[in-house]
Amino acid sequence: MGLREDLVISAVPGLPDVQAGDDVAALLLDALTQDGVILEDGDIFVVAHKIVSKAEGRLVRYADVTPSPRALELAVQVRKDPRKVEVILQESSRVVRAVDREGLAEGILITEHKLGFVSANAGVDESNIDQADSALLLPLDPDASARGLRDQLERASGRRIGVIVSDTFGRPWRVGQVNVAIGLAGVPAAPHLEGEPDAWGRPLRVTQPALADELAAASGLLMEKGGKCPVILFRGLDWKPVDGSALDLIRPQKEDLFQ
Repeated sequence: MGLREDLVISAVPGLPDVQAGDDVAALLLDALTQDGVILEDGDIFVVAHKIVSKAEGRLVRYADVTPSPRALELAVQVRKDPRKVEVILQESSRVVRAVDREGLAEGILITEHKLGFVSANAGVDESNIDQADSALLLPLDPDASARGLRDQLERASGRRIGVIVSDTFGRPWRVGQVNVAIGLAGVPAAPHLEGEPDAWGRPLRVTQPALADELAAASGLLMEKGGKCPVILFRGLDWKPVDGSALDLIRPQKEDLFQ
């Protein structure tokens, strides 16, 4: 992994608001054509999960949700809409932490998503959607979504392309949120560098950069929340495609020293 040339990170302009059933790859290719961008081998796209989820119809309307007794109980504890809590529970395999904090608009509900990701609200998001009293869920299979998008881009261009589907997570022991990879196609998740030399020729021992997360985090510099820039292009990286998964970035519970 390295740089072929100067790394270029650019937002893809001109993408319309995505609706259920839209072909995200076709919309992206149209936007690239209008911007005069010709795809090259090694291009990597980081795609905000929201446009993928919208295209896949992952919108839930609260009017269609009936809270369970558990959701009603948790809603009081964390001061959240019980319908939202019910959706969070339906998306989760377990509740990791439910706490209320003074000064916050509502309490904190940390869960383990059915996909394995640990985050606030199981990724259930109410921002950047045009329907009131609704929420957007993560794609059912973000890796499959990334692969489908990658395959369409490669067929259309004849180039080797990588795709990362991203979401915004908080981080244990750190303030703020960053974009992380929740779906991968081709891009190495966290390559092992053990045995490779460092700058002084000494062999690296325990070195495994979270490459996909690094790219996702960097995309956040251009993926402004109010800027409607859901796709970021990385050009200039030298990488080899792998058949991996964003789930490779999840630390097994047996190795978790904090929960």
